[in-house]
Amino acid sequence: MAEVSINGTTRTEFGKGASRRARRDGQVPAVIYGHGATPVHITLPARELGNALKESNVLLNITFDGKTELTLPKSVVKNPLKQNLEHIDLVLVRRGEKVTVHVPVHTEGKHDPDGILEHVHNTIEVEAEATNIPKFLVLDIEGMKAGTFKLASDVVLPAGVTLVLDPTATVVHLSERRAATAEETAAAAPAADAAAPAAPAAS
Repeated sequence: MAEVSINGTTRTEFGKGASRRARRDGQVPAVIYGHGATPVHITLPARELGNALKESNVLLNITFDGKTELTLPKSVVKNPLKQNLEHIDLVLVRRGEKVTVHVPVHTEGKHDPDGILEHVHNTIEVEAEATNIPKFLVLDIEGMKAGTFKLASDVVLPAGVTLVLDPTATVVHLSERRAATAEETAAAAPAADAAAPAAPAAS
């Protein structure tokens, strides 16, 4: 579980104009909330924050106004075109308390080569201690046959981690390659017929 320390600055200006100025100066507007505390508005250095967020479910030790708060990213807003950070919501957490998070699922093993692996859930929701959130979870697909699927209950959970997602939810499905190809061909046929020029009328 990654833990990163970042220095923040309390915000005294609000609104779209203030947020634009902060981003222009290399800062990201942020809000810290949770545990019944009054929300705190701060800014964080964009480069340091961006590097930290490369790690899934990273814990952020935010220092501002002479104190440090342990937080977990809750909502990250990025510019849809430039993909730069525009805003982040952080939730207060305490060491030892349990939190509900989405953790990436990695598949391991070789499946039936006659199948196409489809990820229905790239992440699954689990409950874990705030300071012991796994980076990823493992799903064994060794020997998986085409036409079969794996459920959330098949994902390996480390000690202290419990499943929140419905255990019967499908995580991956191995579709049959021949069936998929036939479906694609059938779907393409009407489009090809519509594109074909009409036959000349008989004189």
